[in-house]
Amino acid sequence: MDGENLTGLSDFILLGFSDAPELQTTILTIFLSLYVLTVLGNLMMILVINADPQLHTPMYFFLTHLSFIDFCLSSAVVPKALETFLLQRSHISFLGCFAQMYFFLALLICESFLLGVMAYDRYTAVCKPLLYTTTMSRVRCYSMMVLVYTTGFLTSLLHTGLAGRLSFCRAKSINHFLCELPTLLQLSCSDTRANEILQVFNAGFNAVSSLLMILVSYTYILHAILQIPLTQRRLKALSTCASHLVAITIFYAPGVLAYIQPRKACSKDQAKLVSACYTVLIPTLNPLIYSLRNTEVKGALRRLWVRKLLPHLSRL
Repeated sequence: MDGENLTGLSDFILLGFSDAPELQTTILTIFLSLYVLTVLGNLMMILVINADPQLHTPMYFFLTHLSFIDFCLSSAVVPKALETFLLQRSHISFLGCFAQMYFFLALLICESFLLGVMAYDRYTAVCKPLLYTTTMSRVRCYSMMVLVYTTGFLTSLLHTGLAGRLSFCRAKSINHFLCELPTLLQLSCSDTRANEILQVFNAGFNAVSSLLMILVSYTYILHAILQIPLTQRRLKALSTCASHLVAITIFYAPGVLAYIQPRKACSKDQAKLVSACYTVLIPTLNPLIYSLRNTEVKGALRRLWVRKLLPHLSRL
């Protein structure tokens, strides 16, 4: 038999960017810097939103979960990647590899659907402002998040379970800095056509479902904004959606390259860059987008600084 099943081998070897050893220090520095910014930025968003009563609204409830997902997504991958860059390769157990793949895929799907839910929230706020509190009730918000997490983690469980039934070749080296489903399928000695078909179908379904919700929501939002007579009020209504539109753009741009194209159409270097966007770049940018462009968040930061941080500093 050319391959071995999941229990027959001890671990995989992550190669990272070993084909460019002269860039290891630079890559390590970039990943470490962005990861620190990711942790600080997303934890700050969660802290500020939970600490300020003025931000206890559905929009910021969903933003809290976006920050939580970004933090977990980056933390599931980057610490091991840093070890790989430092040593130019690192071992990861089979269970560790499949656990990393499971959480990476689950959290990506969760973020995709969460962006769709946030679009529906903006549609309700702009198009049905008088019904906003009733429509986006606490019960409905929690129900939406339960659906988002359930969809993401059950879908990822299906992919991970099917991949776990495959046999793998004795060559255990993964030319990547993380255990990603397409990369693992390339190492398998089994017939992976069913896995690949499911991957393309599921990626297309998730993207279309989320994007359809986003497009329909923003079609109604744009129509409602154009009905507003005053230009200043139009800009104000549009500004409430600006951050979300930017977040959608930076999320789906690399996503199209990563999961819609056939895996053979993408080079290994391109796949690594796309994965880097999801693990360090997007989780770093999202807190900046929602804090720098949002007067309510900046006001909450000032209030938190005055109420809680300044008194502690004055005692020192």
